[in-house]
Amino acid sequence: MALQAGDKAPDFEGIDQDSKPIKLSDFAGKKLALFFYPKDNTPGCTAEACNLRDNYNALLEAGYAIVGISSDSAKKHQNFINKFALPFPLIADENKSIHEQFGTWVEKSMYGRTYMGTARTTFIIDENGVIEEVIAKVKTKDHTAQILK
Repeated sequence: MALQAGDKAPDFEGIDQDSKPIKLSDFAGKKLALFFYPKDNTPGCTAEACNLRDNYNALLEAGYAIVGISSDSAKKHQNFINKFALPFPLIADENKSIHEQFGTWVEKSMYGRTYMGTARTTFIIDENGVIEEVIAKVKTKDHTAQILK
């Protein structure tokens, strides 16, 4: 069953680009925009990450912490962060355990072929760890506006 607004967010734990642990409880008392994206250095994912980077101060002023998650390795995340000067952490979910907790590891299809991949989704989690909103139709070039609306 897909997570929805009003659900308690899963108490995830993963490692970031520096191999440091990050877990939901680290954000207690803050709003968290947790964005799941398919792959570092691809056009849509780069547009989304750079939109969040370019509007990072507005997000901080609105009380949000920003964390990205993909199934890329910590090393790939570090390169992505360095290449685009991203100011927020990226969790390496190589075994897809956090994707599974949030229901974002899904069957997709392209050109008649089916495969497993990440459903680009952002979860807005409140100060108490409750999901306020699920943004399933992410506008990669204007994602900040979707979060701040």
